[in-house]
This record gives sequence, C-alpha cells and structure tokens, in this order.
Amino acid sequence: MSKTALSKFRQAVLQIPLWLYFIVSVYPLFWMVSYSFKNNDEIFVSNPFGLPTHFRYENYINAWTQFNIPRYFLNSLVVSTISTLFILLLALMFAFAVARMRWRFRSAVRTYMIIGMFMPLQVIMIPLAILVRDFHLTNTYGALILPYIAIGLPFSSMIFYGFLIAIPKEIEEAACMDGANIYRLFLKIIMPLALPAIATVAIFQFLNNWNEFTLAYILISDENMKTLPLGLLFFQGSYSTDWGAMGAVMTMASLPMVLVYLFLSEQVERAMTVGSAVKG
Repeated sequence: MSKTALSKFRQAVLQIPLWLYFIVSVYPLFWMVSYSFKNNDEIFVSNPFGLPTHFRYENYINAWTQFNIPRYFLNSLVVSTISTLFILLLALMFAFAVARMRWRFRSAVRTYMIIGMFMPLQVIMIPLAILVRDFHLTNTYGALILPYIAIGLPFSSMIFYGFLIAIPKEIEEAACMDGANIYRLFLKIIMPLALPAIATVAIFQFLNNWNEFTLAYILISDENMKTLPLGLLFFQGSYSTDWGAMGAVMTMASLPMVLVYLFLSEQVERAMTVGSAVKG
C-alpha cells in the first residue's frame, strides 16, 4: 500500500468517531421531523424509524388550527425574548462592574451572585409562588419574566465576567485618554468586544426560557397565558393522543431555536477563540 493510500486510510479511520457522533446528534432531529408527518400507526407499529410512507401535512394544519398553538407560540416568544434581553443587559452591566471597576465589596457581591447558580429550583418554588401571588402577577407575563431573569442572571454574569476579565486594561486606558467616560467606555468599547459572549449567552438563555416548563406549570393557569411547553399537554388525551400533531408542534417549537442559532452561530464560534485573540 502506497503512502498516499495509507494516509487516506488513516484519515478515514480517524473520521469514524466523528461521523458516529454526527449521526447520534442529528438523528433525533431527523426523527422528530419525520414522525411529524406520520399517523399513530406508522409511529408505533409499521414504520417507527424510517421516512414517512405518506407525508401527512394535515398534522401541521390540525396542530395550528384545532389547538391554541398561535397563542402559546406568541406567549413563549414574548416571555423568552424579554427575559433574554433583560438578562443580557443586567448581567453584562454587573460583570462590567465587578470585572473592570474597583469598589468595596465587589468580591462579596460576586460571590453572592455565584451562590445563586447553586440554588435548586425546587427550594424557591413555594416562596416564589407566594411572591407572585402577593404582587398580583399570577397569570401575567411578569409571573414568568421576572423569575426567568433572576434565575438566568448568575450563570450569565459569570460567563461575562470570565470574558471581560481577559480584556487588556490598555484598551480602557486608551479610551479614557481619548476622553471616554464610564458610560461611553461601556457602550462603545466593552459591548462591541463582548459580542461573541453576548451571542453565546443569548442562545443559552433563550433556549432555557423557551423550553422551561416547571415554573410555567406552577405560575400560569390561564389558558390564554400558557406557553408552548404547557400547550403540548393538551395533545395527550385520556384514551388517545394525536402523536403526529404533537410532532408537528415540537417541530414548529424548535424552529425559533434553530433560527437563533443560525443567526448567532458565527459569534458563538468567535467566542471560542476571542480570548486568545484579545490577549494577542
């Protein structure tokens, strides 16, 4: 065997684990989309793993028209978008304050924020439900938006802190010599440099808020305020379930996340290497 053929053979062998990982990662998405075009018989008996023998587009029509999917979709979009925007803004401001500024108790405040990452959701459920009731937020967007912001802040702040702490001080000093105050420094210098980290946190938090079920199940009981994960419960009947329509809903629910990732994927990839680039 020649050296060229041997090199190609080695490359092919080395790529086998990557192809296996690719198949394992992509197949659940393929399976979800394919079973959204099937009926219950195909899903469970005749063709559970293959392509649909007949593409039943009526599953999407039934899911969209016979159930309150547009309302659930709108509620999830409003709650997830507003929560993510506030998390990004507040976490970035907090990280800037503790990473780039010198003031008393900043280490204690950062430690307090880190503790929030280890607080189990089950511990705060009852106090949170009481607070939401006392503030008359039950069955409103605020009942979900405010807890989502509070829960998302610790992790996001630490991500931004790790990113901002690596930015050379010379950049700030140069901006100050040019006459930039603290607000201009944050808006014109820090925020553009932090775009890769912002994109990464945005994807992570939007995904968490979009798929969150436990708090929504506890704090929302009004039909018109329910989010998409809650809406999936209505597809499970006492005697039969339209699994094809449920697959259609899950496929539609996944589309915003796929679009968000495709839109921000370049920034996420930059986040993996921007630390060394900034230092260089």
